[in-house]
Amino acid sequence: MKIKCNFYNGKCIKNGFQSNGNQCYKCCVCQKRQQIDYKYNAYKRNINQEIVLFTKEGLGIRSTARILKISTTTLLKRIISIARNITKPIISKGKMYEVDELCTYIRHKKNYIWLVYALEKNSKTLVRFNVGKRTNKTLNYVLETLKLSEAKKIFTDRLKNYRYLIDEKMHSIKRLGTNHIERKNLTLRTHLKRLNRRTICFSKSLVIFMAVLKIYFWI
Repeated sequence: MKIKCNFYNGKCIKNGFQSNGNQCYKCCVCQKRQQIDYKYNAYKRNINQEIVLFTKEGLGIRSTARILKISTTTLLKRIISIARNITKPIISKGKMYEVDELCTYIRHKKNYIWLVYALEKNSKTLVRFNVGKRTNKTLNYVLETLKLSEAKKIFTDRLKNYRYLIDEKMHSIKRLGTNHIERKNLTLRTHLKRLNRRTICFSKSLVIFMAVLKIYFWI
């Protein structure tokens, strides 16, 4: 029986048996061993696509694990693995951007943390984000990227830190300048349960929080 590789879509040949007696196959291209069917759902095809779908729909870790019938530990490892392979979008030069911060917490409600991100004003594409304390260092990670792209204009709210980090000619705090990104904040809190204001669902790990954001923003 001929099968196609789960990884590179190449031809596979028979290559021994598993300890449970199932026939194994090896890809002629990538040399990876695999089976036609797996008893454990985490090894089935398209499982990563389903993880991405449920993550972007705001399901929590335990909810996703229950639906996919895999362990929470395996799910967390898959989320990190998926996020690690995501490439950041290319930033065009000479564009206008909106920058804003969104407050949440990690592990417990006293441990406040801020999500800072930049939105391209015309296309509404999220180009960069960073997570950390509400300090110049956290803000500057996003702002330096925009400066290197020779941003035409950067719109922010009235947070005083921006006045020291952005050149006066490039900076704007005019009314309705950040209307798109403010609406994005509402969308984020609606779609991602871990960002809801009144909820018992929140991120226990900064690594998982960053991975979920990368999946949501850039897939």
